[in-house]
Amino acid sequence: MRQVLLPIMIGLGMSLIAVGVLMRARRREESLAEILDLPYGEHDVPIEAITETRGAIAEGAVNLAGRMVSQFDAKGSLGQSLERARIPLKAAEYVIVVGCGGVIGAVLLSFITQQWFCGLIALVLAPIIGAGLPRFRVTRRRKAFEAQLPEALSLIASSLSAGHTFLRAIQMMCEESEPPMSEEFARVVYETRLGDPLIDALERMAVRLDINDLKWVVQAIRIQQTVGGKLADLLHTLADFIRSREEIRREISVLTAEGRISAWVLGALPIFLLFAVQVVSPGYMAPLFKGWGIAVLAFTGGSIAIGTALILRMVKIEV
Repeated sequence: MRQVLLPIMIGLGMSLIAVGVLMRARRREESLAEILDLPYGEHDVPIEAITETRGAIAEGAVNLAGRMVSQFDAKGSLGQSLERARIPLKAAEYVIVVGCGGVIGAVLLSFITQQWFCGLIALVLAPIIGAGLPRFRVTRRRKAFEAQLPEALSLIASSLSAGHTFLRAIQMMCEESEPPMSEEFARVVYETRLGDPLIDALERMAVRLDINDLKWVVQAIRIQQTVGGKLADLLHTLADFIRSREEIRREISVLTAEGRISAWVLGALPIFLLFAVQVVSPGYMAPLFKGWGIAVLAFTGGSIAIGTALILRMVKIEV
């Protein structure tokens, strides 16, 4: 009974730590958004709403993780990925959450499969998954933004034709659009309220999202402000052009869907069968977890990863 309760208690404890960090970060982000959205002088906001309050242990863990991140990630790429993915955590906090998740997964897998090797695999996969999750969210948000961009430009152009200013047209578009479009352009509006020029805020958003279509739009708007002309007509033209490119992307995505599914199925099936057989009949897989069996498993895992990466690279077509 003690052997059963120990891993469960460890997993629950670390899960509570991870959830606490996430909830605190979420509350901090909501408080900052509330402050930015308030009219000047409406009412005071307590300083506790935006200041960070941690215990001694949590503060020491975050500082240690921060020093490790600064040594291995001097350029701050992890922090930039978290910002682009809209994950409300600092780089050090995210490292702690990933580490807790890896330990929890290792304990649970070791307990379920009764093999320490499976726990080691979980510890190795935790940083890989942690590094890939922000990139996955960034890619998903980028695709959603690209799909919404033509309609957003059409809405802004229609508001300009009705006589609204450019900033007011963006605000109206944010009210009618869905995330991530509304979130990113709302950030542009907040930056203009803090005194930043609108075109500079748009250009910063284009760099942050790293979308070529959006960069072209911002460059065209900057040129239009220099040489003059009707901005509404320009945005309508850009919307039609981007809409055509998006149709081509969707057609390519449909044609390459079979290859992507094949890559994920072929890559996940051996791993699923390994854990399924180990859970159903632990003694059957015992020779693979000692001696040359470990080398065979490592070689097999490497070949699966390389094969999956090659298939995904073959079906990836840039437009």
